[in-house]
Amino acid sequence: MKLMLLPLLAVLARPAPCQEDGGYNFGQEIRHFAVDAGRVYVATDDRLHQLSHDLRLNRTVDLRAVVKGAGTVSVQLTEADKGTDTFRVHVLLPFVSGGTLITCGVTSDNCGYCELLDLVDISRVLYREPVLVGPPWRSNASVAILVNVTSRNSPKSETYILTAVQQLNRSIDVGCPSDIGALNLLNTKNDQRGGIFSAISDSSNAMVHYKGNPDVNFVDGFQVGAVIYLIFNHNKTGTKEAHLLWFKGDQGKRDSLKDIRGGILAPTDAGKSATKVMASSLVPGATQVLWVGVFAVDGEETNTQLVLFDIGSDLGGRTDRDPDFRLHREKNALKPQAVVYRQNNMTSVLAVRHRAWMVFFIGTDDGQVIKLAVDKNYRSPCPSVLYRSNDDRTVRPKLHMDQVDRKHIYVPFQNQIKRMPVATCSNYATVQECWSAQDPHCVWCISKSSCTFEDDCRGSDWLSIPDDFQQKMISHRVVEEKTDEIKLIVLTHVSVSRSPVSNFTCGFTANSVNLCTGEAVSPLIPQCTCTLAKSTLPTDGLHVSIRITLWTADLSQQMRIYNCSDMIGPPTSSLCIQCVEAGCGWSETGCTWANQKAGNVSVCQTLPSKRNYSTPIISSVSPHTVSFYGKNQAKLTGRNLGDVIRVRIRADMDCKPWESPVWSNTGETLMFQIPSANSKGTAKVCVLLPDGTCHGTTTISYRSLPSCNNITPDSSWFSGNRQITLMGSHLDFVDGIALSHSPYKILTFTETESQNLTFNSSQAEYGSIFASYVHLVVANQTLTCSKLMTYYPEPEFSNFTTTRVGDSVLVTIQKKADKLDMSPQELSVWGIQRGADYKCEMQKKETSNETDFFTCKIEQTSEAKFQKLKIIYGNKMVLLMPKSLSSYSMLSLLFLASIPFIVIFAVMIYRRKQKMLADQMNKRMEELEFDIRSDIRQGFVDLQTEKADLLENVGAIPFLDYKHFAAKIFFPESESMMVSCIKDIGQDGVQVQLDEVCQAVSRLIHNQLFLTSMVHAIEEQKSFGIKDKCVFASLLTVALHSDLPYLTEVMEALLRDLMQQRGATQPKLLLRRTESIVEKLLTNWMSICLYGFLRETVGEHLFLIVSALTQQTAKGPVDCVTEKALYTLSEDWLLWQAQDFATLKLKVLFAVGCDGEVSEPLEVNALNCDTVEQLKEKILASFKNKFGFPYCTPIRELCVEHQKNGSFVPLEEVDASSVVVGEVTMLNTLKHYQVPDGATVKVLSRKTHPPLSPQGSLRDDENFSGKYFHLIDPEDVEDQRTNPERKKLKLKEVHLTKLLSTKVAVHSFVENLFKSIWGATHCKAPLTVKYFFDFLDTQADNMKINDPDVLHIWKTNSLPLRYWVNIIKNPQFVFDVEKTAHLDGCLSVIAQAFMDSFSLSDAQLGKYAPTNKLLYAKDIPKFKQEVKSYYQQIKDQSPITPSEFKGFLLEESKKHENEFNQAVALRDLHKFIQRYEKVIKEKLDQNGAPAELTEQLHHVKTLFDQQKSCSWD
Repeated sequence: MKLMLLPLLAVLARPAPCQEDGGYNFGQEIRHFAVDAGRVYVATDDRLHQLSHDLRLNRTVDLRAVVKGAGTVSVQLTEADKGTDTFRVHVLLPFVSGGTLITCGVTSDNCGYCELLDLVDISRVLYREPVLVGPPWRSNASVAILVNVTSRNSPKSETYILTAVQQLNRSIDVGCPSDIGALNLLNTKNDQRGGIFSAISDSSNAMVHYKGNPDVNFVDGFQVGAVIYLIFNHNKTGTKEAHLLWFKGDQGKRDSLKDIRGGILAPTDAGKSATKVMASSLVPGATQVLWVGVFAVDGEETNTQLVLFDIGSDLGGRTDRDPDFRLHREKNALKPQAVVYRQNNMTSVLAVRHRAWMVFFIGTDDGQVIKLAVDKNYRSPCPSVLYRSNDDRTVRPKLHMDQVDRKHIYVPFQNQIKRMPVATCSNYATVQECWSAQDPHCVWCISKSSCTFEDDCRGSDWLSIPDDFQQKMISHRVVEEKTDEIKLIVLTHVSVSRSPVSNFTCGFTANSVNLCTGEAVSPLIPQCTCTLAKSTLPTDGLHVSIRITLWTADLSQQMRIYNCSDMIGPPTSSLCIQCVEAGCGWSETGCTWANQKAGNVSVCQTLPSKRNYSTPIISSVSPHTVSFYGKNQAKLTGRNLGDVIRVRIRADMDCKPWESPVWSNTGETLMFQIPSANSKGTAKVCVLLPDGTCHGTTTISYRSLPSCNNITPDSSWFSGNRQITLMGSHLDFVDGIALSHSPYKILTFTETESQNLTFNSSQAEYGSIFASYVHLVVANQTLTCSKLMTYYPEPEFSNFTTTRVGDSVLVTIQKKADKLDMSPQELSVWGIQRGADYKCEMQKKETSNETDFFTCKIEQTSEAKFQKLKIIYGNKMVLLMPKSLSSYSMLSLLFLASIPFIVIFAVMIYRRKQKMLADQMNKRMEELEFDIRSDIRQGFVDLQTEKADLLENVGAIPFLDYKHFAAKIFFPESESMMVSCIKDIGQDGVQVQLDEVCQAVSRLIHNQLFLTSMVHAIEEQKSFGIKDKCVFASLLTVALHSDLPYLTEVMEALLRDLMQQRGATQPKLLLRRTESIVEKLLTNWMSICLYGFLRETVGEHLFLIVSALTQQTAKGPVDCVTEKALYTLSEDWLLWQAQDFATLKLKVLFAVGCDGEVSEPLEVNALNCDTVEQLKEKILASFKNKFGFPYCTPIRELCVEHQKNGSFVPLEEVDASSVVVGEVTMLNTLKHYQVPDGATVKVLSRKTHPPLSPQGSLRDDENFSGKYFHLIDPEDVEDQRTNPERKKLKLKEVHLTKLLSTKVAVHSFVENLFKSIWGATHCKAPLTVKYFFDFLDTQADNMKINDPDVLHIWKTNSLPLRYWVNIIKNPQFVFDVEKTAHLDGCLSVIAQAFMDSFSLSDAQLGKYAPTNKLLYAKDIPKFKQEVKSYYQQIKDQSPITPSEFKGFLLEESKKHENEFNQAVALRDLHKFIQRYEKVIKEKLDQNGAPAELTEQLHHVKTLFDQQKSCSWD
């Protein structure tokens, strides 16, 4: 029998593999995967995939075998030859030098089969043969590798396939028997002896067979030089052993396998515990042959250790020409070099070497990838988590490095491979953060001033962590030099790109004064020294600033040093820690100088505490297992807990513990918060006493997040309280349930376990059917279930019947069939008769003819009939009455019999009046119907014939200059502040020297500690309101405008404080409003940094929208009094009462001089319903549009005349002919003056041609809207009641099409505006946006916030909603234009659509939804996709280095230098300082501010007392 493989493209009907973020999902279980220099090969159940190194799919072939008869296999297959047998790959080896991919395996009947595929294109089959190479069954415990073998006779290296086949202590049926050994060396090429895949070598086969029938599982194999190593587990009766085999590949193919040696890998003492190797990796690049394995110890696979061995030394093991692999333990046991890491549930490991560090990438069975760096002394900093899955997916045993960039690793899961970066260097913004990450892959690049990979810093100097583990970048020691002198020795623990470093400097200052005495000694990296007199050290220590520069990197640090001899007291742990951290030494007698006694913090832990407390004892923590989001309410029980002040939690992979405050402390129980964690695993818990000691030992476990995959029932009635059951995993970690229709109502659950959770649905508003998302509330986060829950109307019970059965009564309840799928258990029923309730036990439910029949039984009752039923479901009670046919029939017959008499009587009495009323009503209804039909038809015609003829060429855009733009943003509600803080035009660019007082205030606010302390202090005062906060922030912006980098640093510091304060409890509300100084500061900062982008990219599109709205509005009537218009975007500003109107084309003449000369006529479009004032506005607008500049005479000084019968008639707003209704006068319109189409109008100046009856602007009248009306009669309703024929009936809803018509006209302008904002120019967002979004990402990581919705909300609140919405709604901030109330209404609708585009929730819109929501409802989904792409594009954009952004800020400061009145801002800031001086001083003391800051504050007060105001020279 022959077999043939069909390399066909993947069948479309199967689940298609798909590329995911950072990975690739194959839709099937991964069996093997291999990596070469630029490609990844993956074998799944019945497919083979070829991907690029960045996991983009190149090829996919189906693995289908075709069974052939005996004889030669034909290469060409007919259409009928379809793969009927699955081919399973057991061997997958890229043979790079041969240019082939070796794939071998078996078919479903365990017959062997191999193919050589083109390494570049796996769909090309180069060779095929039915031969067994690997195991004849699906095995994860066999190994196949390529090895190079030489011989004494030929130094030429030959490549062979080494297979180590799993051995079982039971027999397996093999369909095609073949000779396969435990170890086999097989050819890779046809020109080798015996041909390809042959084991023949000279006179015998190159294979080894086992003796007996052992249970052996191979784990890994590799070659180092000429030596070939194999790792396997041997399962003996009652015990497990891990073994190592090795042999040399320099004896030729046949003899190499005859000299096998081995030993037992013993990670524990004397091998007393059962051990098993779970995963294996060779440590590259060392003189020793180091190998690391994940060992399961104590016979459990959960208890795992990462153990390092030196396997390069020859242990003198005996040669075994026919080994059974049972080597002597005593003679051949290999002892480990070190147990480098202990962590439960490790499943895989990959070792790499970077400089002097060994780096291990570790996978776990709960879906984590951990990075562990180990130095040459086997010490390591805290491990970091590169990846953490939300669920419990297991990382498969074999990890691989991306051979192209060596900056990524491939991590396999069950059906997915992820490509993960080995480090996230760009996340660290400063040199201190870069060093503190303790990542050997990261360096601080001097030229880029950023944290990068070493390869990305070529041609530049860099610094990184040293070759051995150090806890601090800078450490110090204090030694005694002489009796009256001490020496401060400072060490910098860094490695550098080149040594010696010439520009390495150190400076020591205290209170801004040089600290060191004696001759200055040039420092040599890594050490700086400073000699000072003992007398300079006060008893409570001296605050020292150490400024260390390495090239341009600033390694400065603050520390407090003491006279070690003065640190006296009882030898307690707290004094010991203070002594050692001060750089002194600790001896048995107490604190001493560092050169007299060395010490570290570990010696302090054995000392007693300062005070005697009862030792707390922890009994339990509940819950003891939580998700990695933590738990807000946890209970700790024990004894002697009364003095406990905090609970300390330290996770396995955290360098620093987290301390939680306690509450409700009874001495035996207390409550605390379990924080979120970066990783899954265990954490140690102890309780902290006031003396700093921590007592008690217990653990908690962090697990994966809860998830739900099914909801039953998946619906609820509107009244709620239906019992809903969620099914999923880890549901016992859930704190509450929230539904999307009422997100702020947290529902508690009635019962819960790991895989099931039951809760009662919440009530919903009655209305149409809708679907609601179910959210799981976990600590401070929410997770969304994959299934929806639908709300339906209440069940409708229609009738019930009763049937007597013995002593019982069967009740059948009828209910209209619906989609609620109500079960009998959800109903509680009682029969009611003569005031007594009889319980009815539910039995069954049947459905027929769209009716549900529920049957229940009332036991032991004498009643056969019941007046009504009481039915309770959820929290709803229904009283159901039976339908009685007899009584209802009698009433119906009597009523029907009386109808003819009633009708005849009514007709006889009202016949004449009915006829008269009917005639009148019919006539009126015909008129109304005609009017409504006409309005609807006209609206349809307008909508379909609307021309996009809005003028796009609006001439020069009247941008405001920068300082006026900024002032309007800074002080939108204070015209006086706006004016005082900007300089006059003549003073722009003139640098004014500040006087001494203002300079002192400036120096004070340039101290970041003072400024942040002052902000926190005054914000805590109740008298300091929101308006004060906004003014203070804007004054601060003006005062620091010339130093934008420093302003940015202050803003970031305050934002971090705000996030710590508010972000932990309600992170989604952060930056939502402007309620603090830093939030207003952020608004101002965005306005400054984005002004260039606004003016160059967005400004034109915004002005076009303003112009388009103005032009579109002018096409239809606009009520001059209320400013409502027929063409608008806002229903609130819709002029639906407008009567018919006509367009007029007027010839306008402008009077020139005083002798009657006129200009050439100007064509102006107007409406016959326009007032005289509106006509003037349109004339001036047409003049400016045609000539590009405004008319020289303002509108208030213009008068117009209409040519009629050869003479000109003045047009006035109100005159003697005006219509008066009651006490209200109608403004005159062109229709009132009977101005026809084509008429001539003359424009005159009141100065040169004074009118006969001068009239000022009526708008100056305070009661203008009360005295006059235009198109909307204030008495419209009453007037129509008395005189219905005066006006046509108008319905608002008929004119809603005008909203859509306006939207269509301006839609292209709106789209262009939105795209200009979120369409990144040249595929790059503005520097400001990228920098700030990266800042938010970093803060979220620091706060352990993993919910992407929170980050989206932060970014949306900080940029689109904070800045762009303000600009869209207020074009007068950007341009020299007037914003009318109507224009404001239209812009508000556009701004609402803009805001909805960034929303994460989908609005449920019905027919009663607001029109401003409905107007852009179809556009919002498209806009949301564009926003999502925009945010992703920003995230993928290359990070902005701090130096690059600092240069940008300096350039912005320089552009607008000396445009603001800094002195005024400083003087007003000092008013706040004076008002809150006391609380500012208190806050400075709390923050440990140096004394010189308080002195500066006092100095400023003294100067201001002498000179009350700050002025210019």
